[in-house]
Amino acid sequence: MKYEWRKHDKKIYLPKENPEIIELGPVKYITICGKGNPNAPAFSELVTALYATAYAIKMLPKKGITPDGYYDYTAFPLEGFWSLEKGSLVLDKEKLIYKLMIRQPDFVTPELFEIAKEAIIKKVSAEHRDKLELEEITEGLNLQMLHLGSYDDEPASFAKMEAFCEANNLERLSKAHKEIYLTDASKVSPEKLKTTLRFRIKYK
Repeated sequence: MKYEWRKHDKKIYLPKENPEIIELGPVKYITICGKGNPNAPAFSELVTALYATAYAIKMLPKKGITPDGYYDYTAFPLEGFWSLEKGSLVLDKEKLIYKLMIRQPDFVTPELFEIAKEAIIKKVSAEHRDKLELEEITEGLNLQMLHLGSYDDEPASFAKMEAFCEANNLERLSKAHKEIYLTDASKVSPEKLKTTLRFRIKYK
């Protein structure tokens, strides 16, 4: 049976529109790092490199390579950790630092990852292929909520999350945060965008 993250991982990917606490264990991702304005072409190129690699892995059985433990699955959504250059006091998109990622099934090994990178040689530049990594990331204790609307309106949701922290004896560990993109910004109007917002917390 096909593994569908929207059905099996609702708690992780589809929170409510109110803040909620979640504990996250180790997860495998293909990642790529960058910096600067996400509206610039460089950002789209990195996203393309990620998706090309993720789909190369998903399509391996059709290339005659069936990994041990392979099962069919729906490709996971694009995610990203976001922060600002050290010393930045206000939001300046040119000073953004990000790590983009797409979750991978447990059967994905470093060897499979290298096979996928070879498969995308004609689609992705060597510069971007060299930036790709296979990582296991443990996010730990976080606060998250669903944000509806434009990315530029996210501060209102973060304010709601920080108010929840204040009311529940929680502390936000840094201004860095994670975003999970549940809709395609190229196909959906800004007011209909759905984004899971998340940041690390601890109890005071």
